[in-house]
Amino acid sequence: FMKKILLLIILLLIGGFLVIKKDYELNRNFVSVNGKRFFLNGKPYYFLGTNLWYGMNLGSKGESGDRQRLVNELDFLSNIGIKNLRVMAGSEGPDSEKWRIIPSLQSAPGEYNTDLLDGLDFLLYEMGKRNMKAIMCMNNFWHWSGGMAQYVSWENETTIPYPPIEGEGDWQKFQEYASSFYSNKGAKDHYYNHIRFIVLRKNTYTGKLYRDDPTIMSWQLGNEPRGINNREDFLDWIESSAHLIKEIDPNHLVTIGSEGSTAHPSSGNNFIKDHESKYIDYTTIHIWIQNWGWFDPSNEKSLSTSIDKVQTYINEHEELAIKLNKPVVLEEFGISRDYNDYSSNSPITLRDKYFNEVFDIIFLKAKKGSPLAGSNFWAWGGFGRPSKPKSIWKKNDDFIGDPPHEFQGWYSIYNSDLSTIRIIKCFALKFNDI
Repeated sequence: FMKKILLLIILLLIGGFLVIKKDYELNRNFVSVNGKRFFLNGKPYYFLGTNLWYGMNLGSKGESGDRQRLVNELDFLSNIGIKNLRVMAGSEGPDSEKWRIIPSLQSAPGEYNTDLLDGLDFLLYEMGKRNMKAIMCMNNFWHWSGGMAQYVSWENETTIPYPPIEGEGDWQKFQEYASSFYSNKGAKDHYYNHIRFIVLRKNTYTGKLYRDDPTIMSWQLGNEPRGINNREDFLDWIESSAHLIKEIDPNHLVTIGSEGSTAHPSSGNNFIKDHESKYIDYTTIHIWIQNWGWFDPSNEKSLSTSIDKVQTYINEHEELAIKLNKPVVLEEFGISRDYNDYSSNSPITLRDKYFNEVFDIIFLKAKKGSPLAGSNFWAWGGFGRPSKPKSIWKKNDDFIGDPPHEFQGWYSIYNSDLSTIRIIKCFALKFNDI
């Protein structure tokens, strides 16, 4: 009898050990944060990645999909050392709207395009095979994927006051409309439902729930959310959204998707206050030298002064990240081709210089133990090409790095931009070796 009890105890101990070992093997593959550094498999994790926001759409078996191209893009990026991709994990319809990703993931609240869900599954499956990590962006302050404005429009049955794209409009009015999202309980409930739906989704190719998939590095509350004139509710939204994710997914990191302080005080951002929640694991910044009026592509000399401003912007946010004791990632930055030419074969001399300088700034800081731990450049156009340079994207056009509301070919980096790719590869390998 005692032998049977002893054997049972041994079997229980072995079973418990195997469960613990399995959990350890799973958890050790997740990116984690300790203070101002990322860690992966017990070692500091640094990366040079890119934005491939349209990856879900390419992965679709239906409309807009091109799986062979997606596989080719992932192979190309992996071969040059890119192991981190920032992708959209949400887009909202209706698909009759202009300047939008078409098709959208949600045509109406809770009504999902099954081909795109399958495309997101496929994207993560293929990334996992290449040891890539995904930053999953769940919402958008801007209208090009529907985003916060669409949630408000759904709930209030109001017309979105679009900013000027091809005609009249006002950026401030649009931003105030989008930021009303933070005060709109119904609109936020639709968003929270989306979080639950995606985070708890089971991948049809891997059999894993998304919350259990180490291919995902982090959940991002949205792309460039701004407080504008609604700061208090904005901060409440950050806290409640991040808390919700942490409740249903203890494995993954959470970040806001912030631009940082931006060049515009009216954005309603405060880097410290926005990121101080215990549910926010790391911080992000975006830098847009041309959009912010720092760089004039017709004036080559303006690049040098722009790089000085970039250095200052990075230094300022580095100091703030140190105060927060959290990592910081430069997850968006880009520049046009020479003289603002939109043709895919036009010169890229200034872009090469700019990328080299920015990568070098981040790399040297990362190597010295700075909270600056990574960068995702904007944006990968890869094997895609515009139907016409400087056109506005329309249905059935190739997806490239430029979102549908921007002139196509502005910031996209193509597989044929060999000089830029050499710089990217050089620094990607350096980051991977830190």
